[in-house]
Amino acid sequence: MRCPWCHNPEAIKASPELVWYASKCIGASHCIKACPTKALSLNESGVMINRNLCDNCEICIPVCPAGALELLGKRYTVNEVVKKVLREKVFYEKSGGGVTISGGEPSLQAPFALALMEEIRKAGVHVALDTCAGIKWSSLGPMVELADLVLLDLKIMDKDEHLNVLGVPMDLVLENAKKISQLGKSIWVRTPVIPGYTDNVENIRKIAEFIKKNLPTVQRYDILAFNKLCSSKYERLGLPWDLETAEHITEERMELLADTARQTGLDRVHWSGLTRLK
Repeated sequence: MRCPWCHNPEAIKASPELVWYASKCIGASHCIKACPTKALSLNESGVMINRNLCDNCEICIPVCPAGALELLGKRYTVNEVVKKVLREKVFYEKSGGGVTISGGEPSLQAPFALALMEEIRKAGVHVALDTCAGIKWSSLGPMVELADLVLLDLKIMDKDEHLNVLGVPMDLVLENAKKISQLGKSIWVRTPVIPGYTDNVENIRKIAEFIKKNLPTVQRYDILAFNKLCSSKYERLGLPWDLETAEHITEERMELLADTARQTGLDRVHWSGLTRLK
């Protein structure tokens, strides 16, 4: 299986997706009648979207009297995004912040992300790159060079499990991480603590040891507690989610994982996120 919270950035192309909101739908069926590709149907569960037939033409959206259909995702030019970004330039200057190129994974759209970063840097705005580093350096490297800060996800330190769950070789990610640090880039490493995937002590220990040994420019290590905020997105997209019934991590467990990282000699270890008491 592939992990439901990360994907191979070289295997996926970003595109808009039609979604249906059950809470808004009144069952008028106007959308079904209007769909030219017959991608919509209605059953006891509600409106079903056949994504093999749907071409995101948007014809169904305005005919729905309840506004229960929406196309997620909109195409922008680089200049359009830059204009939106620079509206907040005074805020960036006053707060000491800037712009994070994120996603998902920005290397899914590497040429666009690179062009966007170039324009933002020309305007004198601080740029952070948020990446899982699971892509060839020929694509990732130019973006890294333009970044003032790299937010780097390191998730799994077992080679077989990394490939099976994340879809990319672990060595590729770790070598890219080393290259980022060798360029002198400031790095914040993050590990999402996902039940059954990354939540074991040995995994966290190995990540911390790798950081301590190989990434001298890391400024902080953040261990991020699992949450279920994405659950409704899976539902709207008609996708199953293996972690639907998973419980939140306990506060005690998060403290243990953070202490495990600190015991390697790594400082500036932080954990955050929603937890349960027991």
